[in-house]
Amino acid sequence: MRTLKEHVPAPGELGVALIGVQEGSDVELDLRLEAVHEGILVSGTVHVEVTGECGRCLDPLAYDLEVDVQELFFYEDAQFSAEEDEEEQYRIEHDVIDLEPVLRDAVVTMLPFQPVCREDCQGLCSECGVRLEDEPGHHHEVVDPRWAALADLAKPDRQN
Repeated sequence: MRTLKEHVPAPGELGVALIGVQEGSDVELDLRLEAVHEGILVSGTVHVEVTGECGRCLDPLAYDLEVDVQELFFYEDAQFSAEEDEEEQYRIEHDVIDLEPVLRDAVVTMLPFQPVCREDCQGLCSECGVRLEDEPGHHHEVVDPRWAALADLAKPDRQN
């Protein structure tokens, strides 16, 4: 067994549309690499700083995220049964393991699909884009265009 405590730069595209880890930012690895019968078992934690924006009001977000990692890397000559999909298995290639796909899977699956700054964030007005937190009573008169012509008939200053 070996331990790996290291800081590495984050790879590109480690996130989703609104939130993720900035490329080149610090990724803290605290991993154990254990030799087992089938290959090498990698387990431990990954610590990253997540940045993005709220999906409702577009305010910036930033927080630390710690993710547990556990994955088995199979030896190159490992044979798989018919039920196991060989392409979904990680392999040791030339005595090297590639941790990037494992880290990507672990971090991206822990990110929120619709990030919000607060659970009760009201977001932006769909008509004009004003921030609803700043103007709590904000609203627009919505007139159905099918009735707009009849609205002119109801005006008292209308002359025939």
